[in-house]
Amino acid sequence: MVELMVAVAIGSFLMIGAVQIYNQSRQAFVVNESIARVQETAQFALDTIENDMRMASNWGRSSRALSIEGRSILGDRNPNDLPEPDVCGDGWALDVALAVDGENNQYTFPCLPQPAAQANSDIVTVRRATVAPVPIDDARLQIQTTRIQGEIFSSSVPPATFSTAINPNTGQPASTTHNLVVNSYYVASDSALVPGVPTLRRKRLTSIGGAPSIVDEEIAPGVQNIQIQLGIDVDEDNTVDRYVNPGEGVYDPNDAVNYVPGARVITARIWLLVRGVSPENGIVDPTDYELGDVDLGTFDDNFRRMLVSKTILLRNART
Repeated sequence: MVELMVAVAIGSFLMIGAVQIYNQSRQAFVVNESIARVQETAQFALDTIENDMRMASNWGRSSRALSIEGRSILGDRNPNDLPEPDVCGDGWALDVALAVDGENNQYTFPCLPQPAAQANSDIVTVRRATVAPVPIDDARLQIQTTRIQGEIFSSSVPPATFSTAINPNTGQPASTTHNLVVNSYYVASDSALVPGVPTLRRKRLTSIGGAPSIVDEEIAPGVQNIQIQLGIDVDEDNTVDRYVNPGEGVYDPNDAVNYVPGARVITARIWLLVRGVSPENGIVDPTDYELGDVDLGTFDDNFRRMLVSKTILLRNART
């Protein structure tokens, strides 16, 4: 009997130890999975914006935005009367001189967010062309470019005659056709995929029903805030002189206070605040989250968060 009691006691201690090890391992797995999911969301969202932004001001055969006919100009957002989808405002698609642009801590587009936009979060707009040449598509806004000039066109407003003959020295055509690409990234307060979670979305130029149009698509649930600052070169020495918030009037000669003649964006600094999609018991996060020009303070809601940032070189920036 004594031996049996000793064996039961030893067995009980072993069982308790095994259960404790299992619980600790399971808790560690849940924590690691939560951290990995937040990291994955942050990396995916940042990569999506970065890959788009690095190609800003690529217009196919050229990166000279000011040599493209049909672009928005001062006093005329659509000089060639192109069939621009104006639901997001005049010039949203055609203001190619602003290859990287945005709005600071607010959503100001007339095209409504889906759903409501997150407060104190920026909008980041990227304008460029597809890298590979494409066939002419009557339903899209496209760009025909040579090495020194280009033109935005549609089927209703055909481009000027650009030669497509093959250059015998380079083996490349003299001009190529590319789709115009415009993406505006913003944070919505609620995700369609994971209800109750903020999410990164974008307005994207596309074609619907045989005409240029805009779609609103979800990118990454869990992104809570986005901030951008533009690194500008004001003395043409190919170095950043200072960083400015989007929408500060750097390019607007009507803004006498903020206007910077000859300013050129050569880098962009991006911040993303990402949170988990579900709360976790026991999380204490005393971090005061400061990103860009906003201070979001601390959060006491049991959600795991991660702040990521990156400075992106715009490879097509030029004088």
